[in-house]
Amino acid sequence: MSQEFPIEIDVQTVKQLQQSDESFLLLDVRQDEEFGKAKIDGSVLIPMGELRERIDELDPHKNQRIVVHCHHGGRSMQVTQALRSHGFEKVQNMAGGIEAWSLEIDDSVPRY
Repeated sequence: MSQEFPIEIDVQTVKQLQQSDESFLLLDVRQDEEFGKAKIDGSVLIPMGELRERIDELDPHKNQRIVVHCHHGGRSMQVTQALRSHGFEKVQNMAGGIEAWSLEIDDSVPRY
């Protein structure tokens, strides 16, 4: 595994990625109702429970960075590990989830 892509990434680094020219997928694995309450602009929703049926939707992103997030970072870590086991080498978990994003990056994203 490349040291360039540690399994976790912090919200500040994700914000820097958004501001850079690097193309990456921000994958939200929360439930539809959570996504309706609060979301990060540009994120794509595939709830954790639907991942097995929808993993082919991620195939076009297999060789690019994927940053996975949920509410606090637990579900997204499980998804990150699962995707890595399916050959997605550049997938990373956003530590602290959307909660950390709201607290540290963008307080316009509602907390719940």
